[in-house]
Amino acid sequence: MKKSFGGKTLIYPTPVWVVGTYDAQGKANVATVAWGGICCSKPPCVGISLRAATATFHNIHARKAFTVCVPSEKYLKEADYFGVVSGKDVDKFAASKLTAVRSQLVDAPYVGEFPMVLECRLLKATEIGLHTQFIGEILDVKAEESVLNANGLPDIGKIKPIIFCPEIRHYYGTGSRLSDAFVVDRL
Repeated sequence: MKKSFGGKTLIYPTPVWVVGTYDAQGKANVATVAWGGICCSKPPCVGISLRAATATFHNIHARKAFTVCVPSEKYLKEADYFGVVSGKDVDKFAASKLTAVRSQLVDAPYVGEFPMVLECRLLKATEIGLHTQFIGEILDVKAEESVLNANGLPDIGKIKPIIFCPEIRHYYGTGSRLSDAFVVDRL
């Protein structure tokens, strides 16, 4: 029998992404976001949800752009820090000693040390309740060559992304490969 938990933000996995933006003065900022996922194939889009109290919320509205950086397990400490302190109070790049790289495609920075980044132009913002969902059209995906597989595509086993478990507030890494996808055509 399944236990009921009621309406909660309880689903697995939840990504740990670091969203890059510029403020009104052009200062680079990053914020850790767990409420996000791919939301459209054509055009390729990603959705992230933010509260209005955050600096990143206002930066995206003003600049109409953001990046989604995928930190590896190696940068767990920095990714956690980016979600705890406010860009209104702290220069997160200076504090973490990570590199802000200016996107050539959108008006937003990304973290140079993280293995993968999506560069997004704001397509739509929808107020949902406590959060607003920002839909970004993915103009480019960049990945370090060191995390590519034999076919030249990003390899999750090499990227080593971080997964967040809401409610219990734990971080996890990814597990082992189980199977190829889309190979079973009948039960």
